Amino acid sequence: MDPGFTLPDTVQCGLCKNNIVQNYCDFCHVNLCKLCIGEHISNDYDKHKVVPFQERKSSLIFPTCKLHSNKTSHLQCKSCDALLCVLCIASDEHKGHDFIVLEDIYKTKKECIEKDTREIKKAIAPTYEEIRNELFDKIANLDGEYEAIIKVISEQGEKWHTEVDTVIIKMKNEITWIKKKHRNLLERHLNEIKYIEYLLRENLSALKELEESNVVAAIVEYRSRINEFNKLPPKVQVTLPTFDPKQIIGDQFYEMFGSLKPFFSTIDKDGYKMKFPEGSKVIHTFNTGYRELRSISFYKKGKIWTSARIGDIKCFSNGGKCRKTITTKSKEPPSDITVKSGGELVYCDINSKTLNEMKDGQIEEIIRFKGWKPSNLCVTSIGDFLVTLYNDDMTQSKIIRYSGSSEKQTIQFDNGGKPLYSVNSKIKYITENRNHDICVADHGASAVVVVNQYGKLRWRQTGHFSGDTKKSFEPYGITTNSQSQILTADCDNHYILILDQNGQFLRYIEDVKNPYSVCVDNLDNLYVAEYLTGNVKVIKYLK
Repeated sequence: MDPGFTLPDTVQCGLCKNNIVQNYCDFCHVNLCKLCIGEHISNDYDKHKVVPFQERKSSLIFPTCKLHSNKTSHLQCKSCDALLCVLCIASDEHKGHDFIVLEDIYKTKKECIEKDTREIKKAIAPTYEEIRNELFDKIANLDGEYEAIIKVISEQGEKWHTEVDTVIIKMKNEITWIKKKHRNLLERHLNEIKYIEYLLRENLSALKELEESNVVAAIVEYRSRINEFNKLPPKVQVTLPTFDPKQIIGDQFYEMFGSLKPFFSTIDKDGYKMKFPEGSKVIHTFNTGYRELRSISFYKKGKIWTSARIGDIKCFSNGGKCRKTITTKSKEPPSDITVKSGGELVYCDINSKTLNEMKDGQIEEIIRFKGWKPSNLCVTSIGDFLVTLYNDDMTQSKIIRYSGSSEKQTIQFDNGGKPLYSVNSKIKYITENRNHDICVADHGASAVVVVNQYGKLRWRQTGHFSGDTKKSFEPYGITTNSQSQILTADCDNHYILILDQNGQFLRYIEDVKNPYSVCVDNLDNLYVAEYLTGNVKVIKYLK
């Protein structure tokens, strides 16, 4: 026994109940002293595996084959998901089928369980705790906030003396009723948060059992709920009512006394945020073989498309292995690439003035532009194309929304008739945010320009922040994450700028060299295409 290993005094042999446990049957889950080992295995030696107590649950317990009761299943059929023993594999029923080793599934699911446990403990559960505490604070402060309003009403009431007592009472009752509604709303939201925390505790308890379990079937059947818990609830935004006192004029004392603006609540789906870690971390780097790497786009099944200043486009795996290389129809460099929700590659060809899509291994021209050159593009949440263009003489720039090949919307000028975007041929990477805002990294204007889905200007950010020591802002690529934050690459100054959906500065990521294009995966990991090195860096920057 390991001299550094000690047993709790209360752990005793499961058979004799007298001696301190020294061994453990991994198949029967029984604590054993050395004297009782022989008795325990005497009934059927093959059905036991006795190990030192500190190594308990180190042996995998494979399920018994449903067709051959004297055999255990070590494989799973890819075609029918059945668990199979060696006799099943040899049968005609599974002839020609592919199989997966159950131990491999077990290890993968164990890693998933450990990852989910870590994420719940380190990020999700603390976030819900903060939400709960915030709601507790709001409820605790309600009385003071409403008392302040009542005080204003009382001061106004003293001026009106006895003839306005009825009005005062009525308004106090209104305040009490409003406060009750306010409290009920917050308490209802609090109960929802408590329930989710209860589910988290239940899930953690189940995960703990699974972490300690060596029952293969239970582990194989595990289904992660991490995506469900990652979806934070909408945040209830409540505005307190206000009291507006008025001068006393004649007998119309009720109307003239003042009026209450009732509280109202809004649901802000992006109100709660997962916290940033203190820093970012490069978790993977691979080289594309390109120089002048300009565009990158991630597809959910682990396909990472890249392009540069040559006439081909490469697809890489998550591990950085080149899976496919295609040549553009014109054999000229694409100006930008993106991927549709179904995995179809789409690219702009500035030389042929076309938008092209890869379908069934063939490149099809979708749109041909007349008098305009396509610079950059993205695909929206509903499958539309947003394309940034400039005209042949470089005196105008605009965005056009297309549904398939049909033009739906043009975005070019603000309410005052001035151009929204710089009128030149410089790149204007584009992306759609979760709130349907259209975000453009206008390199020619040294600004991030954001309009709403109807093309109305929301804000323009030039990158000059209070206390900021960075001298300039030269945005290139742009993307958004699941929290509606905007990430844009500054190739010239070697950093990634992160803004919130309203253009407020959040932070920088600086462990990059000439970042040109950016995208995020479904876990919000950031993929950065470095222009000169041809490297793709994968950066974890959120908890």
